[in-house]
Amino acid sequence: MPARLLRLPEVMARVGMKRSAIYQRMSEGRFPKSRSLGPKCAVWVEAEINDWIQSIAEYSGRTDS
Repeated sequence: MPARLLRLPEVMARVGMKRSAIYQRMSEGRFPKSRSLGPKCAVWVEAEINDWIQSIAEYSGRTDS
């Protein structure tokens, strides 16, 4: 099955962050990188976004004892 691609508005809705926060974290290596489909068309691989969301959920559920 081909990878599903997400545009920025859907990524923003899924992760609850604004555009600037997403791009800031991408530049810091803390968010999945976008792919370019053209000069004004950035997309993200849905599976990578889902994995990122899962990693955040797992991290926030940890307790450091």
